[in-house]
Amino acid sequence: MATIDLIVLGMLKKEPLSAYDIQKLVEYRNISRWVKISTPSIYKKTIQLESKGLIKATVARRGKRPEKAVYSLTAAGEAEFDRLMTEIAHKPISIFLDFNAVIVNLDNLSQAARQSCITGIKDGVTTLRTYLQDNLDIKEHDPEVPTTGMAVLRQQLLLANAIEDWITSLETDF
Repeated sequence: MATIDLIVLGMLKKEPLSAYDIQKLVEYRNISRWVKISTPSIYKKTIQLESKGLIKATVARRGKRPEKAVYSLTAAGEAEFDRLMTEIAHKPISIFLDFNAVIVNLDNLSQAARQSCITGIKDGVTTLRTYLQDNLDIKEHDPEVPTTGMAVLRQQLLLANAIEDWITSLETDF
């Protein structure tokens, strides 16, 4: 998947990292909340990118810790990073929301079951919005958090607010 490629290549563009370090950065930056990326996919992706010659591994050891592969970009990886940035930035935007599968099937439910599903989605969006707002409050004045990370966090909060408004209007329709 090009998105995971771009995430991994982008992290390695900044500095050489092990797959474990990439996975920890994905967790720390909450990337998996806005891009479908999992721990296994990171490890698989580093192997795939290395086999394509886009990254190279060097074995490193720190103290008495076991050896680990530390990845860095190759010239081909740099070019692929640039290509993916341009390609993805110029694609039409798609917003995939898993709960839309529920929305399109609400007519197939009883009124009580329909309301339960809508309430479940609303509660999930409220939980997300609260999490995002708390995260924004914590990280807003932290100089360690990249400007780009804050931009995505603000984007996600705006989307959560919009979805929360939308779900409230949907409740009145049903």
